Amino acid sequence: MSDLLIKNALLRGKKKNDILIQKGMIVDIQQKIDNIDIPIIDADNHFVCPPFVDSHFHLDATLSYGIPRVNQSGTLLEGIKLWGELKPHLTIDALKKRALNLCHWAIARGTLAIRTHVDISDPTLLAVEAMLDIKKEVKDWIDLQLVAFPQDGLLRANSVENLVRALDMGVDIVGGIPHFERTMTDGTESITTLCEIASARSLMIDMHCDESDDPMSRHIETLCKETIRLGLKGQVAGSHLTSMHSMDNYYVSKLLPLMNEAEISVIANPLINITLQGRHDTYPKRRGMTRVPEQISAGLNVSFGHDCVMDPWYPLGSHDMLDVAHMALHVAQMTGQRQMEQCFDAITYNPAKTLQLQKYGVQKGCKGDLVVLQCRDPIEAIRLRPVRLYVIKRGKIISSTKPVSYDLNLSGKNFETDLIFRNQ
Repeated sequence: MSDLLIKNALLRGKKKNDILIQKGMIVDIQQKIDNIDIPIIDADNHFVCPPFVDSHFHLDATLSYGIPRVNQSGTLLEGIKLWGELKPHLTIDALKKRALNLCHWAIARGTLAIRTHVDISDPTLLAVEAMLDIKKEVKDWIDLQLVAFPQDGLLRANSVENLVRALDMGVDIVGGIPHFERTMTDGTESITTLCEIASARSLMIDMHCDESDDPMSRHIETLCKETIRLGLKGQVAGSHLTSMHSMDNYYVSKLLPLMNEAEISVIANPLINITLQGRHDTYPKRRGMTRVPEQISAGLNVSFGHDCVMDPWYPLGSHDMLDVAHMALHVAQMTGQRQMEQCFDAITYNPAKTLQLQKYGVQKGCKGDLVVLQCRDPIEAIRLRPVRLYVIKRGKIISSTKPVSYDLNLSGKNFETDLIFRNQ
């Protein structure tokens, strides 16, 4: 923990303030705080926000693209098949090396909290052991939550015992993949089993749910029912929910109130959802991302995840959460001013709520975890995906990047200079 004074910070609403961090906590925010005998940085009228939060990722598979081969079809099922081919050749050292590299990328881009799903289908639990080691190694920089994820199906691969062992080893959250079970009935049974395990251990749940184009998939409905039955409200997240993209409006009009009653958090993964879904369509071709605007309007807590970076499912990515918000904004046609700000919230405050991060934000009493972006507000951050000038963890600068030179003046007269970049 460190002391730090940030001068001339633009906060939300373009209010310029100084921010004082002492013993790792924000203790004062005022228009002017006199210089004191602690390190000082000048934000120089740039936007300061809390760190980005990735609410859905697969750290055990990251940066494995092309091993043992490339996903030629680009489909979800070939990706799962590829991961199955790779698993027998995994080593703890290789898993940790790739995961640590990705964590460095995340830090440089201002992401200081990640919820990652860890495959527990392998009886050796090699990936679990490796990710638990990484969690300890990066704890001073990244809040890492691990989800016990039965990638090959809880019942389909007889993974209940593996999942329980992973939780006993210290994995934080119960995961699932009901749509990958052999039948809808098996999927329902897997949800009930997993929710009861989570309830008995007082753990949160984050389930890959209805990740298909099937408009008749009903697993989120079952997850809501079990959440209510077991008193798990506010502890459960449904990830992907891409089937909602294809469901009829009447059914969705009943489903959204049920999700609200269960206090389900929604996690969309825009980059991956639109890449993997609609693969059986000709034209018109479905985009696949869940109904983000409608879910927000219904009062649900909606956040975005990066999901994959250069792995069997996705050949691209740099773990920039602003890329995720940028894609979501376009796919969901959320180009109104408030809607664009909601997309920024979906990579900051909303996932922080999903992960139950404590003392998160930019106000007195919050942790001194901040990012200084070379822009002026959340909308400009999504538009430019700008330089992260400083990434700060508990008052300590853990990453910094030199600014680039460009004119942010958006007035009509000077708009032509708005995106003229040159490296300093």
